[in-house]
Amino acid sequence: MEFPIYEVSQVNAYLKDKFDSDPFLGGLCVRGELSNYKVYPSGHHYFTMKDAEGALRCVMFRGSAMRLRFRPQNGMRVLALGRITVYPRDGAYQLYCERLTPDGVGDLHVAYEQLKARLQSEGLFDLSHKRPLPAYPHRIAVITSGAGAAVHDILRILGKRYPLSKVVILPVRVQGEEAPPEIVGAIRYVNRWQLADVILTGRGGGSIEDLWAFNDERVARAIYESEIPVVSAVGHEPDVTIADFVADVRAATPSNGAELIAPDRLELQQRLHGYETRMAAAMERRLKLARQRLDSLASRRVLQSPEAYLADRRAALQRLRERLGAAAQHLLDGRRQRVVRLAASLDALSPLKVLGRGYGLIYRDGRIVRSVQDAAVGASLEIQLADGALEATVRSIREDERNG
Repeated sequence: MEFPIYEVSQVNAYLKDKFDSDPFLGGLCVRGELSNYKVYPSGHHYFTMKDAEGALRCVMFRGSAMRLRFRPQNGMRVLALGRITVYPRDGAYQLYCERLTPDGVGDLHVAYEQLKARLQSEGLFDLSHKRPLPAYPHRIAVITSGAGAAVHDILRILGKRYPLSKVVILPVRVQGEEAPPEIVGAIRYVNRWQLADVILTGRGGGSIEDLWAFNDERVARAIYESEIPVVSAVGHEPDVTIADFVADVRAATPSNGAELIAPDRLELQQRLHGYETRMAAAMERRLKLARQRLDSLASRRVLQSPEAYLADRRAALQRLRERLGAAAQHLLDGRRQRVVRLAASLDALSPLKVLGRGYGLIYRDGRIVRSVQDAAVGASLEIQLADGALEATVRSIREDERNG
């Protein structure tokens, strides 16, 4: 019996047709654990889904992968929606995944937790980076939807609490794919042109999908890089977004954000009134002390009788002059007596005084002769006496036997 012969490509094409025509394989949702997850430079994702008894090769092309809201990781349990068919070149079947979601929780929740953990590890939530809000802002930039209720609440509260500040509204979309780049652009615009002292950004409440623009990494980094303090006011009290963690101050609601930014003018008026009362009391105390000092000065003799005061000062000056003159004379007398004593001592020690008693100084070649050893027979000597000098020549030398 003879069998027909087919090429390998023909067999693979036949199997592909069978797979593609099976409605069961055309729209499957498969549950499993991710393994060998790889992302190639082309943007395609290749991975394996497995359970305790088997494994299934999968591929997600770039177009579908761009819609992922979380980062798939090995070991994560997921639900994969797609179709199973044969790749003719390899003859292997695999799941062509069109949608991938975490099993048990929503993909947005997983994306939120992943981004939160990554930005926290990079230091974007550090308290050391938080800047204080200005106490009295001159200009306030509000980045939110121009048509929402939040902007009206913000303007109402700012006008009521602190009408002195100028409010700059930068309307942006706060929902949808276009919202993150518009929010980022508004934050950077305010910083570039220094339009405000503080930035308030946020929106009213909603689902996690509605608030997702403020969980976008681009918005988080724009808030972190802002040189102007940023207040994040997104949703209601239970809602916490990534923007809340990065911002300098987190407000529970947009209305609360306006309250945090703007001081209350009633409180300021009360505080100023208190300052006024304290300043008036302090000024009264100072005036009272000044009056007392003025009265004390007015009672002094110098003001009551200037001539008598000047006479007293003259008398005191004369007494000081006399005491100074006596002290100077006493000092001079003491110095004069000391000079006399020192002169007498110097005179007693003078060599000329000794020469006057019959002694002389003998020189040889300008040097004093102190011993017979300093002279020689025939040497010329000079003898200095009290009234002149003698020239002499050594005829003989006789040493004293007692020194021998």
